[in-house]
Amino acid sequence: MKNRANNEFRQFRMKIFCMTVIMLLTAVTVIYAIYSFVLHGNFANWTVSLFQRVFLMEYDAASSLYQRIFREHRDFLILFSIAAVFALAFHVYLGWFTGYFARINRGMDALIQERAMEISLPGELYSIERKMNAAKHTIERQKQDMRVAEQRKNDLVMYLAHDLKTPLASVVSYLSLLRDQSQIPEELRKKYLSVCLDKARQLEDLISEFFDIAKYSLSDVTLQYSRINLTRLLEQLLYEFGPMLREKGLECGLCMEEDVILNCDAGKMQRVFENLLRNAVAYSYQGTEIRILAQRREDCLSIRFENQGNTIPEEKLERIFEQFYRLDSARGTGGAGLGLAIARQIITLHGGTITAKSENQRTTFLITLPLL
Repeated sequence: MKNRANNEFRQFRMKIFCMTVIMLLTAVTVIYAIYSFVLHGNFANWTVSLFQRVFLMEYDAASSLYQRIFREHRDFLILFSIAAVFALAFHVYLGWFTGYFARINRGMDALIQERAMEISLPGELYSIERKMNAAKHTIERQKQDMRVAEQRKNDLVMYLAHDLKTPLASVVSYLSLLRDQSQIPEELRKKYLSVCLDKARQLEDLISEFFDIAKYSLSDVTLQYSRINLTRLLEQLLYEFGPMLREKGLECGLCMEEDVILNCDAGKMQRVFENLLRNAVAYSYQGTEIRILAQRREDCLSIRFENQGNTIPEEKLERIFEQFYRLDSARGTGGAGLGLAIARQIITLHGGTITAKSENQRTTFLITLPLL
C-alpha cells in the first residue's frame, strides 16, 4: 500500500524537487549578479553620479556620502539583499506550491456543491483527481438511490391506499345494504355476503403482498434450507389451484422427473411457484394449457412456466419484475403488482435467476437454481 502511494505521487514529488532547484538557482544567480554589480561593477560611480544630479552636490561630497552610506555598511547591505532575494523567491515558491491546495479546494467545492462537471486537477495530482471523482460519483449514486427509495416508499403508500380502497369500499357498501334493508331476499343476501367475503379475501391477499415485499427487501432475511421433493410440491400446488384453473377452462401439465429433490427454503420457494402460477392463470387465454417443465443439469435445476396469452411487448417485459408494475393499465382489480417482484427477490436470495420471454402469444418464465 505504501509503495503504491509513493508511485502515485512520484510525478508530484519530482515536480516539487525541480521547482525547488529552479528557485534556488534563480535566487543564487540574482544574488551573484547583485554582488558582482556592487563590488566589481559601476555601482559606486552610478551612485555618486546620482547624488550629484539629485542633491546638486560636488563630486567629493557625493563620494563622501556614498562612503558613509554604502561602504561602511556594505556587509549589512549585502546580507539584506541576500535575505530580500531569498524572501521574494520563497514567496513565489509558496504561491506556486499553495496553488495545488487552491485547486484541490475548488475540487472539494465542486464535490460539496454537486456541480455536474468533472473535477479537474493538474496531471501530477491525477490520483487525487481520480479519487475525488470516484467519491463524487459514489455520492451521486447514493443520492439517486435515496431518491429512488423515497419514491418507492411514496409509491408504497399511494398504491396501498388505492388498492385497499377499492375492495374496502365494496365491503362497506354491501354491508351497509345488508344493514339497511331488513326485508332482503335470502338469495340476494347470500350474494352480498359472498361479494363481501371475496373482497375481504382480496384485502387479505393485498396486505400479505405488502408485508412480503417489505420482508424480502431486507438484507438480513435468513433462509431456512431443507431438502424437499419438488415434484410433490408442484403436484400439490396444481391440486390447490384446481378450482381457479377450472373456472377459466385451463389445463395445467407438469413435465418433470419423479422425486426431484431440491435444497431450498420450502415456504419461500412455494411462494415463488404460487405467484408464477397465479400470474399464468390471470394472463392465459380461455381454454388453453399451462405447462410446467423442470430439467436437472450438472450443477443447476431449470424450471419453466409457460402459458398462452397476449405477447408482452419488449419494453414491458424489461419492467415486469419491478415492484408495483402491472401489465394492465387499470389498477382497479388484481394484486398490487408485487408477485413477480417477490418471486425474483426469493430466487435471488437462493443464488438463482429468473427471466421472462414472450413471443408468438406464448410467455415463458425461466427459473435457474443451483443444486446445493
